[in-house]
Amino acid sequence: MLRLPQFQVESPDTVEGVVAALQRHAGARVIAGGTDILPNLKHFLDTPPVLVSLARVTALRGLQRDDAAGLLRIGAGVTLTQIAEDAQVRALFPSLAHAAGIVASPVIRNMGTLGGNVNLDTRCRYVNQSEFWRGSIGGGCLKSEGNVCHVVPKGRNCVAAMSSDNVPVLISLDANIVLVGPEGRRVLPLADYFHADGVAHTLARPGEVTVELQLPLPAGPRRARYTKWSVRRSIDFPLLSVALRFDLAADSPHAEVLAAKVVVGVLGAKPRVVTRLDEALGKPLSDPAVARIVSEATHAQCKPLDNVPYEAAYRREMLRVYTRRGVEAMVAEG
Repeated sequence: MLRLPQFQVESPDTVEGVVAALQRHAGARVIAGGTDILPNLKHFLDTPPVLVSLARVTALRGLQRDDAAGLLRIGAGVTLTQIAEDAQVRALFPSLAHAAGIVASPVIRNMGTLGGNVNLDTRCRYVNQSEFWRGSIGGGCLKSEGNVCHVVPKGRNCVAAMSSDNVPVLISLDANIVLVGPEGRRVLPLADYFHADGVAHTLARPGEVTVELQLPLPAGPRRARYTKWSVRRSIDFPLLSVALRFDLAADSPHAEVLAAKVVVGVLGAKPRVVTRLDEALGKPLSDPAVARIVSEATHAQCKPLDNVPYEAAYRREMLRVYTRRGVEAMVAEG
């Protein structure tokens, strides 16, 4: 049995109270649903003296459409189940509803929150193991107790993978993240929130807490899709993931593509936005050339590492397959 380290718990009822608690206790961590942090604590990947619970912060649980600002506002404390089942999310952002609805299992989705999934810690086959296991390979790695990366032995940065299901989708939808900390409130594009260091993969400042995700309302017809590959259809983290979005000239899969955005997850600590998709523009989404162009660009620009199970070369080939299937599924939906 894996045991938790000892810690204290504080449970403020306001965002300001959470920020104050994080300032009072050096090394404190925020806990919402606890579906990620508690297993990591059992593996002694962190030993915070205090966990600051968000359970009583009702201000984080809002989900509302703001037509004046042109946004759908989703509080960081909204559960994944609520997002998957919400009528507005399903109508406006079906790829997000789908992604939230296939995270892990129903029990975990009932507990896990969007803010927690956005701030999900990076994962690696050499890190997310018991303390005893890590010791057996020579004392851990850059992300745990050691000073070497077992994936890239001469690398200076940790390459543990961002495995959130929702992050690639949110970036594909141009989402913003809202944070509140000792220096006040700030808003930044979610795409700019991550950087390529698996040890500290977000730009959250000390004492900051995520309070909201903002999604710009669609300005015109579009098709969006999230697809992932995992060993099992439940529980497992994705071994690769692809979020697709196509803005169209009309509400039909046979309409011309005006803009295309593809975001790939589970490569490294930062999701990858695929570029150079201009060749797909102006073609009907239903044109087989669009699926070929997008899948080949994804395959060419994304190079997985051996940081999660299955060989990197095989996962790269599967990227091509799952990207193509994602486009074809959007066309088949009509």
